[in-house]
Amino acid sequence: MYAGLAAPPLIIGRALGLTSAQLTALLAASLVVAGLATVAQTLTVWGVGARLPVTNGVSFAVVSPILAASASEGQDTLPLVFGATLVAGAVCFLLAPVFCRLVRFFPPVVSGSVITLVGLSLLPVAGEWARGGDREAAGYGSPSNLALAAGTLTVTLLLHRLLSGRFLQRVAILLGLIVGTAAAIPLGKVDFHHLSQAPLVALPEPFAFGAPQFEAPVIATMLVVMLVSMTESTASLIAVGTVVDRPVDDRVIADSLRAQGLGTALGGALGAFVSCAYAQNVGLVAISRIRSRYAVTLCGAILVLMGLVPVLASLVALVPLPVLGGAGVVFFGSITVAGIRTLAKASLATGHNGIIVSVALALGLFPVASPDFYEHLPAPAAMILSSGITAGCLAALLLNLLLNHFGRGSEANESHIPTTQVNAFDNTARLGQHSGHRRR
Repeated sequence: MYAGLAAPPLIIGRALGLTSAQLTALLAASLVVAGLATVAQTLTVWGVGARLPVTNGVSFAVVSPILAASASEGQDTLPLVFGATLVAGAVCFLLAPVFCRLVRFFPPVVSGSVITLVGLSLLPVAGEWARGGDREAAGYGSPSNLALAAGTLTVTLLLHRLLSGRFLQRVAILLGLIVGTAAAIPLGKVDFHHLSQAPLVALPEPFAFGAPQFEAPVIATMLVVMLVSMTESTASLIAVGTVVDRPVDDRVIADSLRAQGLGTALGGALGAFVSCAYAQNVGLVAISRIRSRYAVTLCGAILVLMGLVPVLASLVALVPLPVLGGAGVVFFGSITVAGIRTLAKASLATGHNGIIVSVALALGLFPVASPDFYEHLPAPAAMILSSGITAGCLAALLLNLLLNHFGRGSEANESHIPTTQVNAFDNTARLGQHSGHRRR
């Protein structure tokens, strides 16, 4: 949880040129919000939470849109992003009972395209970090920076190959970051100054980066990110329910999305980003066979504690950008692979799904390959379409509706939908009805 949770705020903070103190505050807020949202998911209070071993944290889908917005706004991006995050959280909370009935419009062909775009759009960022991140700084693209990135990547791959056990393999990236940072110390690329200045204990300060601002284009982009995160969270929730032998029905999905919405809104106030349920947790529950939701409650409490102790959060800020770039190759590449695995369920060999994926990926990668591709469009449209994830998601969603739902597309026909998806969104409802009859 910690490795995946720290990456998005670290990526965003580095890209915006935040100071070490600001970066530490961003990390601390993300830890506190993720911990509270995880506790809410596992315990459930007043219909908020799934009562399942579900972990919540910052969604990777926010990174690309925020980086796109920062190209024109700089550090002024954060008040706009946090204002849009507040709106997105409120919308998620209010739409939870409705969204759980609309998931059928987000089959693997849509969700897989979006997840793939998240990874592909972030891979160039890893390359930029490997060179140093700041084109104006001395040493940008130097052999020492590239060597640090390559060394970190090599160590990560070796650890993944040599370590036994899925858990140790999963933390190979974190261990690679530690080894790479240690190697950067004698090169003078690690700054310990801010670590000594970090307070031992501090409460997150609401609106520490300025009063939230609300602009329609940024809000529209963040709503798309929220929609993607809700879809991803629903898929993770269904998978967790299968692992722990508890069918997930519409009510459980709605309760879980309410917790996600409250966590996102709280993040907008404290300095965090859109929240989602982490898919990594699904595999861990299945492998460890630890199905108790209270074990995950304890994990959430530990995250809150770490967020309240800035010294712990500031340790992450020690990682130099070239080291982060080397690990980012694996980090962002694994997201792309997750999207490809999802697309493998979409029956690309028949029907219209191959065309849908082709167009969605193309429109999503245009602004990645050429950041000024939409510069002559009106500002609101340019800001929305300049995010490859947003453009690709909209294309996949609209094309899927046009070709598969308003006609005889492959996924409009239930016989072509993967059995697990049909069972998740149809049979669970029938099971609920049957159990209700038995109770009566």
